[in-house]
Amino acid sequence: MPSSRPRWIAICAVAGRTCAYCEPCVALPRAGRSIAMCSAFAVAHEPKAGELPVSLRANPYLDAWLGFAADGRVDVYTGKVELGQGIVTALAQIAADELQVDLAAIRMHAATTGRGPNESMTSGSLSVQHSGLALRAACAYARVLCLRAVARECGRDPASVSLRDGRFICAGRDCGGYGQLARRIDLHVPVELVGPEWMSTRRAYVGVSSKPIGLQQKVEGAYPYIHDMVLDGMVHGRVLRPPAPGAVLGPLDLAAWRAQPGVLAVVRDGSLLGVVAEQEYLAERVLGRIAAAADWSRQPALPPQARLDSWLREQPCRTVRWSRRPGAAAVEQGAGHAPAASARGAAASGPRPAPGPGTRLYAGDFFKPYIKHASIGPSCAWALTRDDGSMQVWSHTQGIHNLKADLCLALGVDTGRLEVTHVPGSGCYGHNGADDAAYDAAWLSRHVPGRPLKLQWSRADELNWSPMGPAMAMRIEAEVDENARVLDWRHTVWGPGHSLRPGRADTPTLLGSWYTARPSPARPAVNAPAAAGGGADRNIVPLYDFPCSALVCHRVDGLPLRASAQRALGAFGNVYAIEAMVDDIALAHGLDPLQFRLDNLSDPRAAAVLRKACEMARWHERGQAAPDTGLGLGFARYKTQGAYCAVVARVEVTHELRVRHLYIAVDVGEVINPEGVVQQIEGGAIQATSWALYEEAHFDAYGLVDGDWESYPILRFSQVPEVSVEILPGNGHPPVGAGEPSLGPAAAAIGNALRAALGVRVRSLPLTPDAIARAIQDEPGL
Repeated sequence: MPSSRPRWIAICAVAGRTCAYCEPCVALPRAGRSIAMCSAFAVAHEPKAGELPVSLRANPYLDAWLGFAADGRVDVYTGKVELGQGIVTALAQIAADELQVDLAAIRMHAATTGRGPNESMTSGSLSVQHSGLALRAACAYARVLCLRAVARECGRDPASVSLRDGRFICAGRDCGGYGQLARRIDLHVPVELVGPEWMSTRRAYVGVSSKPIGLQQKVEGAYPYIHDMVLDGMVHGRVLRPPAPGAVLGPLDLAAWRAQPGVLAVVRDGSLLGVVAEQEYLAERVLGRIAAAADWSRQPALPPQARLDSWLREQPCRTVRWSRRPGAAAVEQGAGHAPAASARGAAASGPRPAPGPGTRLYAGDFFKPYIKHASIGPSCAWALTRDDGSMQVWSHTQGIHNLKADLCLALGVDTGRLEVTHVPGSGCYGHNGADDAAYDAAWLSRHVPGRPLKLQWSRADELNWSPMGPAMAMRIEAEVDENARVLDWRHTVWGPGHSLRPGRADTPTLLGSWYTARPSPARPAVNAPAAAGGGADRNIVPLYDFPCSALVCHRVDGLPLRASAQRALGAFGNVYAIEAMVDDIALAHGLDPLQFRLDNLSDPRAAAVLRKACEMARWHERGQAAPDTGLGLGFARYKTQGAYCAVVARVEVTHELRVRHLYIAVDVGEVINPEGVVQQIEGGAIQATSWALYEEAHFDAYGLVDGDWESYPILRFSQVPEVSVEILPGNGHPPVGAGEPSLGPAAAAIGNALRAALGVRVRSLPLTPDAIARAIQDEPGL
């Protein structure tokens, strides 16, 4: 721990002591509010044998997780939210097997701050390994409590009590089900770990593909998305967005618009302005007219987009460094503020001696642009302010408790008077505009107490004002001897932080609160510590057995474009760069890229996914590929401690790069729902294809300029590649998430397949025709 604690450091509910794993810490106890679980600490301190799962350490009471109804139904509560990733289905499968009841008896409840555990964020591919393992332990303890209760009543040993179809049997007598027994035992007790002999070995549902909860409703168009909610007495709200970050709204006479029939309120607080109307079209029309009349002052604050790569490398920054010896874990060397880099190609750790005789230096500069979440459904929220001032908010946020904390802070509401309930939205992929829309709705609802208000963002709002995945400039240097042995590996990344989540600072990160008359400071994004998965440095440590003298992350804060967590965080750019360099070294030495990887991996699980993906793609036949087609390989272990994923891409180059097929092998440890894993891996690979081929946020000197699908294209259905996924056996390893592992390897495979097809390395994403043409022009001999 540091000798003098920054003011955001707090007592962490998981650790029971001070925690410095977040910057700032999610555990901050704001003005006496309840302490939340610090998700970064939870990741950094995964449980050892005999320890409670991390979510249980923060939420130890059994009744926070489970309830039992007299009709045999089991109520399961979770702090994780359904984002389309199928987590509620997987949790239901775990609960059904551990309680030994029918899956149909499990009733999953939407996450709400008023009931259930606080599990911080639903992010980072952590839901199964955190919430799933916690729920499994809670269910096992509930079952054992019931077994003991029946045994006491029958005067028998608990081992003599059996469980059949959710009914407890003792001495041939039916002693009732969970619903009956729960009335005779206390569920408000801390969960205790039960011994292995008491854990359920039933696997009627875990490991079997189950139909996702809600699928039938989706097929019928009846799924309860937040955009489709209808509440009695509802009104509609819209909020005016400025023309540029930091713009200030000038004087504006609102009297005429306030007097229009059907307009309930036109509200202004500093540069934040909103309209509430009885009808949605009216709120939209009035806001459009106000926007046309508004006068804003703004200043050019952004560098030329064409120079963003080099600009990032030139800025003052906060720097963290690691090194690694062969066979050892990476060790942090230090952190601090660094001056601007002097040149684009600055080495990872300053000037270095020239490579020795027979040693060649391989170096490459890579770039990933800002990427938008591009959710199909723009953000939406609901809020109701009651006559007594208490509030109810409905949101498709990834963290209901974190959002509640920021809403209370921004609106000055006591935590006991505001509740947030999760309702699914259409698309997420990380920290999009859901939390900001919730603030807009709550702020406006105060002006129409007693009436539920629906706040809908526009397509332009979503594309230009929700946080983006930040840009990354990367440089890799590798010293390699004549036998293709890597003697030293150096990797440097420059870019903004990757997390601006709500609930983690002493001021709110909600967009609207930055524009009020007394605005909250517009905070820069930060990076989670490497022990918790990192941010810009995620997957900067290669899984290969390379000695690494310098792994460096420079966090740049001076760019006023709003960045935050996007699916896979820095792993997308870092894996792309690492796998490109690995391929280039192998090919320069005349080696098979697959064999070169296998020769430098001591992890058998890594080797297994590589071999399987290449077997699926018939890698050995790649020399027979038609002209302008190619196979490429990409691999990573997500966050170096999560799922293993290998991807082979088959591409064709005509007037553009087309990805025809992705072959994917994955090892996620214990598999809860195989079809769910396949869907998540497929979805990540398809999104990676879109990012790799098309997606880049564009801006001028004032702000973002892509407000529609024409200016910000994404992958169309006609361009989606065929995807084949094979899941390798977990072989007793604990479950890890499947939502994000395929993104980096898929992009890397596509880039390596392009090199195989054309013989050119494209280091700047996306891989557009223009980017390919520039690379060809810059490549000697082509």
